[in-house]
Amino acid sequence: MSSPKPKRFKGDLRAALIEAGIDLVRDGGPEALTIRGVAARVGVSHAAPKHHFATLEALRTAIATEGYRRFTAEMDAAIAEATLDPQSAITAAGIGYIRFARSHPGLFQIMFTDRLDVTDPALCTASDAAYAVLARVAAPVAHGAAGAEGTETLIWSIAHGFSALMLTGKPELQDPAHAEALYRAIAPTFPLAPKD
Repeated sequence: MSSPKPKRFKGDLRAALIEAGIDLVRDGGPEALTIRGVAARVGVSHAAPKHHFATLEALRTAIATEGYRRFTAEMDAAIAEATLDPQSAITAAGIGYIRFARSHPGLFQIMFTDRLDVTDPALCTASDAAYAVLARVAAPVAHGAAGAEGTETLIWSIAHGFSALMLTGKPELQDPAHAEALYRAIAPTFPLAPKD
């Protein structure tokens, strides 16, 4: 007895494959992502994804691109909840960063893997938009010898390092309320840039 022939997909197959990939990564981690796996989850033949993603790297890159879009939205939402002073915005961007990492650990790992096509224009646009959030919150503060790029990199490094510690199972960081309170306590503080 042969298995039933997959039905023809109605709708945006590319978007459905990306969402299925995000679901696979959520359920099984980055290693669970396969082209056959997303095809099965969507209910199409294992060859159907090849029309949109010639390689697993291409699929992974599209998933990372969507991850960066959601990541940017999470940081922006956290900033919107904060008071309007520059220090609160810097801290809030970091809180959004760690909230995203905690809520989407597999997707977060995919976004920062070296197994992406870093020349993909959509990925570059999406990751640049995420970095722009950090640049935006860093803009009003005084910069040290490394300039604006140094301030942005410091903010990014602290949020990313904290997220990595949280995801690797540091017991003290497993409680979300405690992790956020600790991050608020260690978030970098900067003097405001002088007004012209």
